[in-house]
Amino acid sequence: MKTKLLATGGTMEVRGIWLTTTDSRVLYSRATIAEAMDFLADTGFNVVFPVVWNKGVTLYKSQVMSQKFGVEIDFYVRGRDPLAEVIEEAHRVGLKVIPWFEYGFASSYQQNGGRILNQKPNWSAINSQGGMVVKNGFEWMNAFDSEVQDFIMSLILEVVRKYNIDGIQGDDRLPALPSEGGYDQQTVQRYVKEFGRQPPLHHKDSQWLQWRANILTDFLARIKREVKAIKPNLIVSMSPSVYSWGLNEYLQDYIAWIDRDLVDMIHPQLYRRNFWSYKGLVDQLVDVQFRDWQLPKLSPGVLIKVGSYRISADELLKSIDYNRHRGVKGEVLFFYEGLRENNDELAKALRRGPYATRARL
Repeated sequence: MKTKLLATGGTMEVRGIWLTTTDSRVLYSRATIAEAMDFLADTGFNVVFPVVWNKGVTLYKSQVMSQKFGVEIDFYVRGRDPLAEVIEEAHRVGLKVIPWFEYGFASSYQQNGGRILNQKPNWSAINSQGGMVVKNGFEWMNAFDSEVQDFIMSLILEVVRKYNIDGIQGDDRLPALPSEGGYDQQTVQRYVKEFGRQPPLHHKDSQWLQWRANILTDFLARIKREVKAIKPNLIVSMSPSVYSWGLNEYLQDYIAWIDRDLVDMIHPQLYRRNFWSYKGLVDQLVDVQFRDWQLPKLSPGVLIKVGSYRISADELLKSIDYNRHRGVKGEVLFFYEGLRENNDELAKALRRGPYATRARL
């Protein structure tokens, strides 16, 4: 069954926002969640992507994590279930909820593997020197290992079964693995069995890259198959790194994902800090990477805040206007707190401009 992304009535656009725990307090109480959902609905958004998996813990009550690692939920929550609260408050005002598995196959950040790899060292991703794969401070599980894949799958399906959600989302870490990985004994043996030779020590060898990327693409096919088997109408959403950087660095071949019809919505992270760089990436998507029939699935990720960077209202409006000019019917903004700065400046610009008319998923 094909997922119907957009309902009739109103403008046909995806207007999404990520809800984080980093540099944000929106998930810290039921009251702040309720206020945020009211604010987003009033601003014209129609879907929220709340984080539910990061730093080796969940933002929902997880039996999987309790049984495997002895921790049911992120410690700061103290008896609450933020995902359940987001779902109730978002649905109350007509917003869809697509939980975001932010850390994906990453186990921890600057914690030497954290709880997961301390308890399951055999789950570590291994580089060509035989060490744990660490990239930009993140320590990684082995995304090619069947036990690791089953674990991530169990988290996704737990959320699918337990909550009244509208979809699930992976990102630049799901399905993904730094291309330095894949040198564990199991993966090397698999490669040798297929090709009769050892994998190249140069981790960006094109054939070795593609072979490992194909394993992750197959895992995404499994995600879609198993999610749809439980709830056929759930949206499978992915927000990968931009192609082909994402393929070379994180084994993410989203061209294959869309060609194999493995996603219902896709949000490549076009995280650039000026309009002209953003425009160039949109042109690549529309002119080279996506066919006309695939464009309805596309709603790029737009960076509005990170560190000291803040997008201006003018740059944001120009980016959205250019999306529509090129036939791109939506975007997802990273992240919520950027809307609230400078007396809600960006939100007010959206309300007056491109989001003035209601749009629904």
